[in-house]
Amino acid sequence: MVADPVLLQAVAELFPNGVSRYAVGGLLVGLGTVVVYVGTGIPAGASTFLESTLSYVSGRSRFQRYVGSRDWRLVFTAGIVLGGLAFAATVQSGVVTTSLYEPGTTGRLYEVAGVTLWTTDVQPWRLFFGGILVGIGTRIGKGCTSGHGVCGVGSASKTSLVGVATFLTVAIGTAQVVAALGVSP
Repeated sequence: MVADPVLLQAVAELFPNGVSRYAVGGLLVGLGTVVVYVGTGIPAGASTFLESTLSYVSGRSRFQRYVGSRDWRLVFTAGIVLGGLAFAATVQSGVVTTSLYEPGTTGRLYEVAGVTLWTTDVQPWRLFFGGILVGIGTRIGKGCTSGHGVCGVGSASKTSLVGVATFLTVAIGTAQVVAALGVSP
């Protein structure tokens, strides 16, 4: 098989550091999705975490539909948070080294109890309002990017395919507008 040099050049420009880190990440996300689906019969997704957690303290029917799945959803979300903390405390801080990780060029490093951690330069108010907008978007879109992008696309859901195309179009457009306006963290 002969590889198309134009295609190879395009891939090299899109992924100047190679695709291995993305492939490993994708495989791990896919494996996690399969484990959740095989174990529960429910597609993995993070947007129902708040409602399922509220089912512990509220008797409203809106929240009670999650009673049967709320425990694994709590563990799922805790795993996302703890996984990020574990990454920060090991790979990001330099305790563990790997060719799959390249330090970012934004943010600041600081040390806590002998472990080097990173913090973003993005202002807290932007993170807060961005989180609010993401929450509104997951409600309007009937799910989050993990649910639609991984599980929905993987199962060829038309709703998810349209949703992911919309997410990407809006994200790319927003990034281009923000960059053109010269907005930085």
